[in-house]
Amino acid sequence: MAGKTGTLEYKGHPLRRKDNLIYYGSMADKYIIMLQVMDTRKLKDLDMASKVSVQLQLTDTNVKSRDRVLKKTEKDSLYAAMDVASVWLERALSQR
Repeated sequence: MAGKTGTLEYKGHPLRRKDNLIYYGSMADKYIIMLQVMDTRKLKDLDMASKVSVQLQLTDTNVKSRDRVLKKTEKDSLYAAMDVASVWLERALSQR
């Protein structure tokens, strides 16, 4: 669903896509989710994600990139990955 600014949102948080990477959340917040489509399969004429990496990351640029990852998992569909991502992001942001 598109937000007030015309950006794509899911459960109130923005989604941004660059090639096979999807960023879920705002860089202005303390945490963000990075989803990476690792593998796809053909379903008729569409490419469907069949392996998606999900990472909960800190947005603090002063932390080394490898230390920013707080949680990670892999899922077999984009739907399952977004389901986990939304729960992780809501829980992380509510711990303020």
